[in-house]
Amino acid sequence: MFSKSKINEPGPAAQPPQPVPPPPGAAPAADYRPQPPKAKPPASILSSDLQIKGNIKTTGDLQIDGQVEGDIRAHLLTVGEGATVRGELMADDVVIHGRIVGRVRGLKVRLTATARVEGDIIHKTIAIESGAHFEGSVQRQDDPLNAATKVLPKPTIPPADSQG
Repeated sequence: MFSKSKINEPGPAAQPPQPVPPPPGAAPAADYRPQPPKAKPPASILSSDLQIKGNIKTTGDLQIDGQVEGDIRAHLLTVGEGATVRGELMADDVVIHGRIVGRVRGLKVRLTATARVEGDIIHKTIAIESGAHFEGSVQRQDDPLNAATKVLPKPTIPPADSQG
């Protein structure tokens, strides 16, 4: 009534695809097989026990769970709940769960309920969840990542002893 499946039985070995010969007149190459598209690398993670002094720049994704003193540039930048960054953040997408002391520039900026930001935010779109703490100014720009964009500096307050 039932027959044995041949799925698990060894059969003839599969032949690997044969390379396509080069067109006439073309220089010979080692292999003409199409290459699979490159997979997106995983996000780089700076763990909670890591402390960095200096700037960080990547074209990929970055998750920060430690302490950073310096400017950061990334594609997708996630600041973890226990992280602290003192410096300027620039990314296409910025998600902040932790503490930032400095300017934030991003096409999309999101402050979650646990975010603590002390500084200005320059964005194309922004989302601030209930419970987030934010002290600074917010400015919408079509191209917030352009460093040539003028941002007004904060006014300086003279020391108390210099007033007459």
